[in-house]
Amino acid sequence: MHTSASRLIGAQWRKSRYSGAQGNCVELAAVPAAGNGGVAVRNSRFRDEPALLLTRSQLATLIAEVKDGDFDDLLEGA
Repeated sequence: MHTSASRLIGAQWRKSRYSGAQGNCVELAAVPAAGNGGVAVRNSRFRDEPALLLTRSQLATLIAEVKDGDFDDLLEGA
């Protein structure tokens, strides 16, 4: 699911400490969703564009798969 990032009033956006100053980063914010909380993900360069809304479980799965290298093939040629 997604929503406009500008509609997430009060969201405390943050990005990785590895992010540079170019504004080409992914930012995350905890947001209330379905009563148990969730996480919004946005492109730091386009702060008012749509944000992807994930449950905490979905985010945990994504992080685990990234750590396991499941998406390393997408970095080829980057």
